[in-house]
Amino acid sequence: MPAPPFPVADPLGEALHVLRMDGVFYCRSELGEPWGMTLPATPGCLWFHVVTSGGCRLTVDGGEHVLRPGELALVPHGTGHVLRSAPDALAPDIRAIPHAMLDGRYALLRHGGAGPATRMVCGAVRFGHPAARDLVDRLPELIRVEPSPLGDRVQDTLRLIAAEVEDGRPGSDAVITRLADVLVIQAVRGRLERDAGARTGWLGALADDRIGRALAAVHREPERDWTVASLAATAAMSRSAFAARFTELVGEPAMAYVTRWRMQAAVDVLSGGDATVAEVARRFGYRSEAAFTRAFTRVVGEPAGQVRRRATARGPAGLEAFAGPG
Repeated sequence: MPAPPFPVADPLGEALHVLRMDGVFYCRSELGEPWGMTLPATPGCLWFHVVTSGGCRLTVDGGEHVLRPGELALVPHGTGHVLRSAPDALAPDIRAIPHAMLDGRYALLRHGGAGPATRMVCGAVRFGHPAARDLVDRLPELIRVEPSPLGDRVQDTLRLIAAEVEDGRPGSDAVITRLADVLVIQAVRGRLERDAGARTGWLGALADDRIGRALAAVHREPERDWTVASLAATAAMSRSAFAARFTELVGEPAMAYVTRWRMQAAVDVLSGGDATVAEVARRFGYRSEAAFTRAFTRVVGEPAGQVRRRATARGPAGLEAFAGPG
Protein backbone atom coordinates (compact mmCIF):
# COMPACT_ATOMS: atom_id res chain seq x y z
CA MET A 1 0.00 0.00 0.00
CA PRO A 2 1.30 3.53 -0.73
CA ALA A 3 2.61 5.64 2.12
CA PRO A 4 -0.11 7.40 4.13
CA PRO A 5 -1.10 10.72 2.58
CA PHE A 6 -0.33 14.07 4.09
CA PRO A 7 -3.43 15.56 5.72
CA VAL A 8 -4.97 18.76 4.43
CA ALA A 9 -2.91 21.26 6.41
CA ASP A 10 -5.71 23.83 6.75
CA PRO A 11 -9.13 22.26 6.09
CA LEU A 12 -11.11 25.45 6.63
CA GLY A 13 -8.64 27.48 4.60
CA GLU A 14 -8.99 24.92 1.82
CA ALA A 15 -12.77 25.31 1.90
CA LEU A 16 -12.70 29.12 1.88
CA HIS A 17 -10.16 29.15 -0.94
CA VAL A 18 -12.30 26.88 -3.09
CA LEU A 19 -15.47 28.89 -2.48
CA ARG A 20 -13.90 32.30 -3.33
CA MET A 21 -15.35 35.45 -1.86
CA ASP A 22 -16.16 38.44 -4.07
CA GLY A 23 -17.11 41.90 -2.88
CA VAL A 24 -20.38 43.14 -4.40
CA PHE A 25 -20.97 46.47 -2.66
CA TYR A 26 -19.21 48.56 -0.01
CA CYS A 27 -20.45 51.70 1.70
CA ARG A 28 -18.76 54.13 4.07
CA SER A 29 -21.44 56.01 5.98
CA GLU A 30 -21.43 59.26 7.94
CA LEU A 31 -24.72 59.42 9.81
CA GLY A 32 -26.26 62.12 12.03
CA GLU A 33 -29.07 61.40 14.49
CA PRO A 34 -31.83 60.76 13.79
CA TRP A 35 -31.09 58.38 10.94
CA GLY A 36 -32.15 55.00 9.64
CA MET A 37 -31.97 52.79 6.58
CA THR A 38 -33.50 49.53 5.44
CA LEU A 39 -31.35 47.05 3.55
CA PRO A 40 -33.42 44.81 1.27
CA ALA A 41 -33.17 41.05 1.16
CA THR A 42 -30.31 40.05 -1.12
CA PRO A 43 -30.28 36.25 -1.51
CA GLY A 44 -26.82 34.83 -1.98
CA CYS A 45 -25.08 37.75 -0.29
CA LEU A 46 -23.55 38.09 3.15
CA TRP A 47 -23.88 41.58 4.67
CA PHE A 48 -21.40 42.99 7.16
CA HIS A 49 -21.55 46.14 9.31
CA VAL A 50 -18.68 47.70 11.24
CA VAL A 51 -19.31 50.57 13.64
CA THR A 52 -16.15 52.72 13.78
CA SER A 53 -17.62 55.50 15.97
CA GLY A 54 -21.00 56.25 17.54
CA GLY A 55 -23.50 53.39 17.58
CA CYS A 56 -26.63 51.99 16.00
CA ARG A 57 -29.45 49.51 16.38
CA LEU A 58 -29.66 46.52 14.04
CA THR A 59 -33.01 44.81 13.60
CA VAL A 60 -32.95 41.43 11.85
CA ASP A 61 -35.16 38.36 12.01
CA GLY A 62 -37.39 39.99 14.63
CA GLY A 63 -34.61 40.85 17.08
CA GLU A 64 -32.96 44.19 17.85
CA HIS A 65 -29.26 44.44 18.64
CA VAL A 66 -27.25 47.48 19.76
CA LEU A 67 -23.92 47.80 17.94
CA ARG A 68 -21.11 49.84 19.47
CA PRO A 69 -17.71 51.06 18.22
CA GLY A 70 -15.32 48.25 17.43
CA GLU A 71 -18.12 45.76 16.85
CA LEU A 72 -18.80 43.69 13.76
CA ALA A 73 -22.16 42.23 12.70
CA LEU A 74 -22.62 39.71 9.89
CA VAL A 75 -25.99 38.88 8.32
CA PRO A 76 -24.92 35.74 6.43
CA HIS A 77 -28.10 34.78 4.59
CA GLY A 78 -28.86 38.08 2.88
CA THR A 79 -31.90 38.63 5.10
CA GLY A 80 -33.46 42.07 4.88
CA HIS A 81 -32.62 44.17 7.95
CA VAL A 82 -32.74 47.68 9.39
CA LEU A 83 -30.06 49.99 10.80
CA ARG A 84 -31.06 53.11 12.74
CA SER A 85 -30.09 55.43 15.53
CA ALA A 86 -33.20 54.87 17.64
CA PRO A 87 -36.23 52.53 17.59
CA ASP A 88 -38.54 55.27 16.27
CA ALA A 89 -36.17 56.66 13.59
CA LEU A 90 -37.46 56.52 10.01
CA ALA A 91 -35.60 53.92 7.93
CA PRO A 92 -36.06 54.36 4.16
CA ASP A 93 -34.76 51.81 1.69
CA ILE A 94 -31.03 52.41 1.24
CA ARG A 95 -31.54 52.48 -2.53
CA ALA A 96 -33.72 55.59 -2.12
CA ILE A 97 -31.09 57.49 -0.09
CA PRO A 98 -28.84 59.64 -2.31
CA HIS A 99 -25.21 58.61 -2.08
CA ALA A 100 -22.12 59.08 -4.21
CA MET A 101 -20.71 56.02 -5.96
CA LEU A 102 -16.94 56.48 -5.80
CA ASP A 103 -16.48 53.58 -8.19
CA GLY A 104 -18.61 50.74 -9.49
CA ARG A 105 -19.08 49.15 -6.09
CA TYR A 106 -18.01 51.65 -3.41
CA ALA A 107 -20.35 54.33 -2.08
CA LEU A 108 -20.08 57.25 0.31
CA LEU A 109 -23.34 57.89 2.16
CA ARG A 110 -24.06 60.99 4.24
CA HIS A 111 -27.49 60.77 5.81
CA GLY A 112 -29.61 61.86 8.77
CA GLY A 113 -30.02 64.90 10.98
CA ALA A 114 -27.75 67.26 12.87
CA GLY A 115 -27.43 65.12 16.00
CA PRO A 116 -24.49 63.05 17.26
CA ALA A 117 -22.59 61.28 14.49
CA THR A 118 -22.07 57.61 13.75
CA ARG A 119 -19.56 56.30 11.27
CA MET A 120 -19.86 52.84 9.75
CA VAL A 121 -18.46 50.64 7.04
CA CYS A 122 -20.99 48.25 5.51
CA GLY A 123 -20.97 45.93 2.57
CA ALA A 124 -22.26 42.88 0.78
CA VAL A 125 -20.08 40.00 -0.37
CA ARG A 126 -20.85 36.71 -1.96
CA PHE A 127 -19.04 33.41 -2.25
CA GLY A 128 -18.53 32.67 -5.93
CA HIS A 129 -18.85 28.88 -5.90
CA PRO A 130 -22.37 27.40 -5.74
CA ALA A 131 -21.19 24.98 -3.05
CA ALA A 132 -20.93 27.96 -0.71
CA ARG A 133 -24.59 27.41 0.11
CA ASP A 134 -23.56 24.35 2.13
CA LEU A 135 -21.19 26.48 4.20
CA VAL A 136 -23.33 29.58 4.60
CA ASP A 137 -26.42 27.57 5.54
CA ARG A 138 -24.54 26.38 8.62
CA LEU A 139 -24.18 29.93 9.91
CA PRO A 140 -26.80 31.57 12.16
CA GLU A 141 -29.01 34.47 11.08
CA LEU A 142 -26.65 36.93 12.80
CA ILE A 143 -23.01 36.76 13.88
CA ARG A 144 -21.76 39.42 16.28
CA VAL A 145 -18.10 39.93 17.08
CA GLU A 146 -17.93 42.23 20.09
CA PRO A 147 -14.89 44.24 21.22
CA SER A 148 -12.46 42.03 23.10
CA PRO A 149 -9.62 42.97 25.43
CA LEU A 150 -7.68 39.96 24.17
CA GLY A 151 -6.70 41.71 20.94
CA ASP A 152 -7.58 38.88 18.55
CA ARG A 153 -7.08 39.17 14.83
CA VAL A 154 -10.63 40.30 14.08
CA GLN A 155 -10.17 43.20 16.49
CA ASP A 156 -6.84 44.06 14.89
CA THR A 157 -8.54 44.30 11.50
CA LEU A 158 -11.42 46.33 12.96
CA ARG A 159 -8.92 48.82 14.39
CA LEU A 160 -7.20 49.16 11.01
CA ILE A 161 -10.55 49.83 9.31
CA ALA A 162 -11.48 52.42 11.93
CA ALA A 163 -8.14 54.16 11.47
CA GLU A 164 -8.62 54.34 7.70
CA VAL A 165 -12.13 55.77 8.14
CA GLU A 166 -10.95 58.41 10.59
CA ASP A 167 -7.80 59.42 8.67
CA GLY A 168 -9.40 59.61 5.23
CA ARG A 169 -5.99 59.43 3.54
CA PRO A 170 -5.63 58.97 -0.24
CA GLY A 171 -6.32 55.36 -1.11
CA SER A 172 -8.34 54.73 2.07
CA ASP A 173 -11.33 53.45 0.10
CA ALA A 174 -9.22 50.75 -1.56
CA VAL A 175 -7.63 49.79 1.75
CA ILE A 176 -11.03 49.60 3.49
CA THR A 177 -12.51 47.26 0.88
CA ARG A 178 -9.59 44.86 1.14
CA LEU A 179 -9.61 44.95 4.93
CA ALA A 180 -13.36 44.35 4.88
CA ASP A 181 -12.89 41.20 2.82
CA VAL A 182 -10.27 39.96 5.28
CA LEU A 183 -12.59 40.79 8.16
CA VAL A 184 -15.48 38.75 6.77
CA ILE A 185 -13.25 35.72 6.19
CA GLN A 186 -11.83 36.03 9.71
CA ALA A 187 -15.31 36.21 11.23
CA VAL A 188 -16.68 33.24 9.23
CA ARG A 189 -13.57 31.22 10.02
CA GLY A 190 -13.84 32.04 13.71
CA ARG A 191 -17.49 31.02 13.84
CA LEU A 192 -16.85 27.70 12.14
CA GLU A 193 -13.84 27.00 14.35
CA ARG A 194 -15.89 27.59 17.50
CA ASP A 195 -19.04 25.79 16.38
CA ALA A 196 -18.42 22.06 16.10
CA GLY A 197 -22.00 21.57 14.90
CA ALA A 198 -21.22 23.61 11.77
CA ARG A 199 -18.34 21.38 10.76
CA THR A 200 -20.40 18.61 9.20
CA GLY A 201 -20.58 17.07 5.74
CA TRP A 202 -17.72 17.83 3.36
CA LEU A 203 -16.50 20.74 5.49
CA GLY A 204 -15.97 18.51 8.52
CA ALA A 205 -14.60 15.65 6.41
CA LEU A 206 -11.80 17.87 5.11
CA ALA A 207 -10.20 17.55 8.54
CA ASP A 208 -9.88 13.76 8.19
CA ASP A 209 -6.31 12.83 7.22
CA ARG A 210 -7.33 10.51 4.39
CA ILE A 211 -10.81 11.52 3.26
CA GLY A 212 -9.74 15.17 3.39
CA ARG A 213 -6.94 14.42 0.94
CA ALA A 214 -9.43 12.90 -1.52
CA LEU A 215 -11.91 15.76 -1.11
CA ALA A 216 -9.22 18.37 -1.72
CA ALA A 217 -8.20 16.54 -4.88
CA VAL A 218 -11.78 16.57 -6.19
CA HIS A 219 -12.16 20.26 -5.36
CA ARG A 220 -8.96 21.16 -7.19
CA GLU A 221 -9.59 18.95 -10.24
CA PRO A 222 -13.34 18.39 -10.63
CA GLU A 223 -12.84 17.72 -14.35
CA ARG A 224 -10.63 14.68 -13.73
CA ASP A 225 -12.08 11.24 -14.50
CA TRP A 226 -12.40 10.23 -10.88
CA THR A 227 -13.40 6.71 -9.82
CA VAL A 228 -13.77 5.18 -6.38
CA ALA A 229 -10.51 3.31 -7.04
CA SER A 230 -8.54 6.45 -7.95
CA LEU A 231 -9.94 8.35 -4.98
CA ALA A 232 -9.10 5.45 -2.67
CA ALA A 233 -5.55 5.47 -4.02
CA THR A 234 -5.31 9.21 -3.35
CA ALA A 235 -6.39 8.55 0.22
CA ALA A 236 -4.03 5.53 0.50
CA MET A 237 -6.91 3.27 1.51
CA SER A 238 -8.48 0.11 0.18
CA ARG A 239 -11.43 0.68 -2.11
CA SER A 240 -13.99 -0.79 0.29
CA ALA A 241 -12.63 0.97 3.38
CA PHE A 242 -12.51 4.29 1.53
CA ALA A 243 -16.07 3.96 0.20
CA ALA A 244 -17.47 3.19 3.64
CA ARG A 245 -15.57 5.94 5.47
CA PHE A 246 -16.35 8.55 2.80
CA THR A 247 -20.07 7.90 3.06
CA GLU A 248 -19.89 7.91 6.85
CA LEU A 249 -18.12 11.30 7.05
CA VAL A 250 -19.56 13.17 4.07
CA GLY A 251 -23.08 11.77 4.15
CA GLU A 252 -23.23 10.52 0.57
CA PRO A 253 -21.30 8.03 -1.62
CA ALA A 254 -18.05 9.22 -3.15
CA MET A 255 -19.16 9.24 -6.78
CA ALA A 256 -22.41 11.01 -5.95
CA TYR A 257 -20.32 13.70 -4.27
CA VAL A 258 -17.95 13.92 -7.24
CA THR A 259 -20.86 14.40 -9.64
CA ARG A 260 -22.51 17.00 -7.43
CA TRP A 261 -19.29 18.98 -6.95
CA ARG A 262 -18.52 18.75 -10.67
CA MET A 263 -21.95 20.15 -11.53
CA GLN A 264 -21.54 22.94 -8.98
CA ALA A 265 -18.24 23.79 -10.64
CA ALA A 266 -20.02 23.74 -13.99
CA VAL A 267 -22.63 26.18 -12.64
CA ASP A 268 -19.75 28.43 -11.63
CA VAL A 269 -18.31 28.39 -15.15
CA LEU A 270 -21.68 28.78 -16.90
CA SER A 271 -22.59 31.70 -14.63
CA GLY A 272 -19.65 33.60 -16.06
CA GLY A 273 -21.53 33.69 -19.37
CA ASP A 274 -18.43 33.21 -21.53
CA ALA A 275 -18.38 29.44 -22.15
CA THR A 276 -20.99 27.54 -24.14
CA VAL A 277 -22.69 24.46 -22.75
CA ALA A 278 -20.75 22.29 -25.23
CA GLU A 279 -17.45 23.79 -24.08
CA VAL A 280 -18.31 23.22 -20.43
CA ALA A 281 -19.34 19.63 -21.19
CA ARG A 282 -15.96 18.93 -22.81
CA ARG A 283 -14.11 20.68 -19.97
CA PHE A 284 -15.68 18.37 -17.41
CA GLY A 285 -14.98 15.21 -19.35
CA TYR A 286 -18.34 14.46 -20.97
CA ARG A 287 -18.20 12.92 -24.43
CA SER A 288 -21.48 14.50 -25.48
CA GLU A 289 -23.36 17.66 -24.63
CA ALA A 290 -26.53 15.61 -24.20
CA ALA A 291 -24.98 13.39 -21.51
CA PHE A 292 -23.67 16.44 -19.66
CA THR A 293 -27.04 18.19 -19.88
CA ARG A 294 -28.86 15.17 -18.44
CA ALA A 295 -26.46 14.93 -15.51
CA PHE A 296 -26.54 18.68 -14.96
CA THR A 297 -30.34 18.86 -14.93
CA ARG A 298 -30.59 15.89 -12.55
CA VAL A 299 -28.18 17.45 -10.03
CA VAL A 300 -28.88 21.18 -10.38
CA GLY A 301 -32.59 20.99 -11.14
CA GLU A 302 -32.58 23.08 -14.32
CA PRO A 303 -30.94 22.80 -17.76
CA ALA A 304 -27.40 24.08 -18.23
CA GLY A 305 -28.52 26.33 -21.09
CA GLN A 306 -30.96 28.10 -18.80
CA VAL A 307 -28.20 28.87 -16.26
CA ARG A 308 -26.03 30.32 -19.01
CA ARG A 309 -28.84 32.39 -20.52
CA ARG A 310 -29.70 33.86 -17.15
CA ALA A 311 -26.06 34.80 -16.52
CA THR A 312 -25.77 36.44 -19.94
CA ALA A 313 -28.96 38.45 -19.44
CA ARG A 314 -27.94 39.58 -15.94
CA GLY A 315 -24.52 40.86 -16.95
CA PRO A 316 -21.21 40.47 -15.17
CA ALA A 317 -21.80 42.20 -11.86
CA GLY A 318 -25.49 42.65 -11.10
CA LEU A 319 -24.76 45.73 -9.00
CA GLU A 320 -27.93 47.60 -9.88
CA ALA A 321 -29.70 46.16 -6.83
CA PHE A 322 -27.18 47.83 -4.53
CA ALA A 323 -25.95 50.95 -6.23
CA GLY A 324 -29.11 53.03 -5.84
CA PRO A 325 -29.23 56.68 -6.90
CA GLY A 326 -26.03 58.66 -7.17
